[in-house]
Amino acid sequence: MDRIRIRGGRRLTGTIRIAGAKNAALPLMAAGLLTDETLELRNLPLLSDIDTLSNLLVQHGVTLTMRSVNEEDGHRSRVFGLTTPDITSTTAPYDLVRKMRASVLVLGPLVARCGFAKVSLPGGCAIGTRPVDLHLKGLQAMGAEIELESGYVLARAPQGLQGGEVVFPFVSVGATENLLMAAALAKGETRLVNAAREPEVTDLARCLTAMGAQIEGAGTDVITVQGVDRLRGAAHDVIADRIEAGTYAMAVAASRGEVELIGARTDSMTTVFDHMAEAGVRIAQTERGVAVSADWVRGVDVMTEPFPGFPTDLQAQIMAMLATADGASMVTETIFENRFMHVPELMRMGANINLHGRSAMVRGSQDLTGAEVMATDLRASVSLVIAALAAKGDTVVNRVYHLDRGYERLEEKLAACGADIERVSS
Repeated sequence: MDRIRIRGGRRLTGTIRIAGAKNAALPLMAAGLLTDETLELRNLPLLSDIDTLSNLLVQHGVTLTMRSVNEEDGHRSRVFGLTTPDITSTTAPYDLVRKMRASVLVLGPLVARCGFAKVSLPGGCAIGTRPVDLHLKGLQAMGAEIELESGYVLARAPQGLQGGEVVFPFVSVGATENLLMAAALAKGETRLVNAAREPEVTDLARCLTAMGAQIEGAGTDVITVQGVDRLRGAAHDVIADRIEAGTYAMAVAASRGEVELIGARTDSMTTVFDHMAEAGVRIAQTERGVAVSADWVRGVDVMTEPFPGFPTDLQAQIMAMLATADGASMVTETIFENRFMHVPELMRMGANINLHGRSAMVRGSQDLTGAEVMATDLRASVSLVIAALAAKGDTVVNRVYHLDRGYERLEEKLAACGADIERVSS
């Protein structure tokens, strides 16, 4: 199993190209099941999660073609063509779905197009309960019959899905995306109330609209969809990954560096960059992206919330940054109940953190030291990398397969900015 070794104490300087957003790309790929024409997706990141979903879609009958595109700065991005003239299998098997929770996103498109789906209950990172009940209740509100059988969801709508009103008791990005895709081919009008407003949801709605869907309200908490009989093919550019951009911005701040994040935008990250600016980090929109620099960092309080609040997917990273700050910070997690598993590993590196239920008191220090640590999930793993960049001595991060799920060429990008980092094969 691979490990990453980092020798800390070097400032990050230079440029980093931000890849396409994983959290946008996955539902967009699932949308390829909704049409018998070709959906072309540009700017897909090179990630294992993309490969996992690709394998699942192929067994459903998707013909997938791929080509690479050279960008002006030498960056290579992937373009996928997804063509599904016929769904050859309506079953999403456990062996594939268990590897990634986002696999459940095939449920809505399969039921909408075929009237039936058998999808394994998903697996993924162990960061707390993330039930699929909102997906299932939403499909039931649209006329689907739902059964649970031997670890599988069986959804039936032999006469097709019907428009209806779905009121989410709490915001769920995945459920919003799944039901948005299902509603695109349902008969009549569907209203999604208390819908997620994340940019990735808006990006999916933009793509579905290009495919012929009739959607209003994306980006607000009420989305209205007028179902259509069929969707056509389209070409769509995946938005830049705001979580990757935020991660590298926090790494730059922790190392007291200066880096331009090519392709990043401040308008999709207002809350994140406001917190960082409050901590003393300099943020500026440039022609090519966002410039980030820091000479010092002070403590700030952070609470995770649904968009446009501070994203839970950046909580571990900002905690690592704040572990290097002057003064104390309070980090409160409101989305997932078990997303502090990185704390003991940060404490192995000398971070001063006290947990109080869903809040963590972080007392900053300039004296983090390298240690051998273990990644527990995707975002926790990269928080350890951030801390290691600021620490004295060597850090070895184990279980880096988590990193490969969400960060494209992490070592290469950091090394190009001066980090002493390498991947070591066992």
